[in-house]
Amino acid sequence: MPLNIVLIEPEIPNNTGNIGRLALATDSSLHLVKPFGFEIDDKRLKRAGLDYWQHIEVIYYNSIDEFFAKNKDAKMIFLSSHGTKSHWDINYTNNMFLVFGKESVGLPKHLIEQHKTQLFKIPMYSTHIRSLNLANAVSIIVYEGLRQLS
Repeated sequence: MPLNIVLIEPEIPNNTGNIGRLALATDSSLHLVKPFGFEIDDKRLKRAGLDYWQHIEVIYYNSIDEFFAKNKDAKMIFLSSHGTKSHWDINYTNNMFLVFGKESVGLPKHLIEQHKTQLFKIPMYSTHIRSLNLANAVSIIVYEGLRQLS
């Protein structure tokens, strides 16, 4: 798999379903870290993922601690509107983990503090917006990664 998409405590099933479709389209793995803001069998998740969900490589984790314990040696970058470096500066590698926070508050503060050197943001050019839709943000990051890796 070229990239690993990580969603920390996703809250909106439609976003997760759309990101699942993106993962399948880009041959990426989808890592979902609990707790979720929905049931994994939510019909909105399945509708957004259409009939593709069965083909997506999804890895589930019961907690943030379990995710980091199982992937402690992985190369990771973290995406947050609190980042100081642009996503254009990410040096993508195969199997890199792209870590995104939940829709309402983003990444937990302790992850932002612990991973400042690996923290990136997508530039936004209007002062009237504080963040992008999670599915859109993941798409931007994943396709830039594929562009660099191709």
